[in-house]
Amino acid sequence: MTNFGKRSIPPTVMVIFGASGDLTSRKLVPALFNLSVDELLPDRFFLIGYGRKSVSDEDFRQSLKNSLASYSRRSIEEDIWNRLSPEISFHSGAYDDLSSFESLKTKIGEIEKSVGQDVQVIFYLSTPPSGFLPILENLGNSGLARMHHNTPSASKVIVEKPFGRDLESARKLNQMINRRFAESQVFRIDHYLGKETVQSLLVQRFANSLFEPVWNRNYVSCVQITVSEDLGVGSRAGYYDRSGALRDMIQNHVMQLFALTTMEPPSSLDPEAIRDEKVKALQAVKPLSLENSHPEVVRGVYSEGLVGGEKVMGYLDEDDVPSTSSTETYAALCLQLDNWRWKGVPFYIRSGKRLKQKVSEIVVQFTRPPAILFGENSNRPLSPNLLTIRIQPNEGVSLSLNSKTPGLETKLQPVNLSFGYDTTFGSNTPEAYERLILDSMAGDGTLFIRGDEAEHSWGLLSPVLETWQSMGNQGLEKYAAGTWGPLEADKLLLQRGHEWITNKQ
Repeated sequence: MTNFGKRSIPPTVMVIFGASGDLTSRKLVPALFNLSVDELLPDRFFLIGYGRKSVSDEDFRQSLKNSLASYSRRSIEEDIWNRLSPEISFHSGAYDDLSSFESLKTKIGEIEKSVGQDVQVIFYLSTPPSGFLPILENLGNSGLARMHHNTPSASKVIVEKPFGRDLESARKLNQMINRRFAESQVFRIDHYLGKETVQSLLVQRFANSLFEPVWNRNYVSCVQITVSEDLGVGSRAGYYDRSGALRDMIQNHVMQLFALTTMEPPSSLDPEAIRDEKVKALQAVKPLSLENSHPEVVRGVYSEGLVGGEKVMGYLDEDDVPSTSSTETYAALCLQLDNWRWKGVPFYIRSGKRLKQKVSEIVVQFTRPPAILFGENSNRPLSPNLLTIRIQPNEGVSLSLNSKTPGLETKLQPVNLSFGYDTTFGSNTPEAYERLILDSMAGDGTLFIRGDEAEHSWGLLSPVLETWQSMGNQGLEKYAAGTWGPLEADKLLLQRGHEWITNKQ
């Protein structure tokens, strides 16, 4: 991974398409401000907002300053803002208007003249997917996509998810992108990969002799990955009903956690070496079985229930959700890898809305030792050792061990060894977008999704989506809001000799 310093990043211009959107105000500009506080932005950094509305530079700067007051993890330092703001401007234009891109190119050329050297330009596509094609085409037609090609200042493009809706659309999107940009210039962003605990996952695996030798089928009974939300769809109902849990969370966030958990040790920390191993792990996943006798996939939809002691409505009663909707708000899968390390180890992954808690975590359940000395006749059964990597909330790592309770009898009780990022390293840790934007400036693709990664993930899940579409509401299990999901998801594990760990906590 890149060792950062101002000298390693050339003068940079970032152009944000869709600059008036929530992502810019809530995440991107606060990230840039905090990078400036930490003196990690290049000495010459310029921000250009691109949008269809006519906005003056001064009004754009003021709106960004207002967003910092609301969303930055640090309070505004006037001297830093005064250094940043003169280099912030707005460029009005349509996404399908080539002349607007040509005038943008002229504006960037003027910046280069003022700097006195080549600048790298990063194009951030913070728009709905419908905007990708015209933007990419006009970046190509204007020559902006090829600026300083094959040099340290080569232009780059950052693409927000979703990376397609299925395998076919993902392939078309990749073809669209690669027609204008080389893969080395492309940064498909998934903010989960910028979270500290996710970044630390490879360190936990490969820098500790306690875990590295036992991270395989001989010592691991199962692995569980949970990304749950206690909120409903809220104002996103219109978007969500066209997506569902599998598209919205599992195909990207959860599958990335899965790949990092299952991958083989890379030959180095080179970004491509790491991404090669992630792709190999995804390639090793067996096709999912949807047969009723032994299914490996469960889907559900929340009905009314209690969340935090308050009654909430069911999904079909939410505004903008059709009464005939067959969209899943919950999905659970049992994945199996056909490779040497993981043969026979089930990986249970799930994600859903209106669940009992907001949790993102990976739990590695190790095999139990033989119950010869302890566990067979004791008052408490021998608990499995658990390694829990908590991504949110309360980022940290814990290890569950069996211990003897004080007293004259031999009684066992699981105990936790744990650390939290806030208590160990301080609570004001960088936001995910800070790391990801910095990586893109330095040209480090480690924490970004490569095109073939997205395609392999869709290749696994698209058959499931096609089957669900043909089934309509058949097999769409109901679960009460405020619970851990449908009963069928519990059966998915029970018939394989396991149960959800988080449900018991």
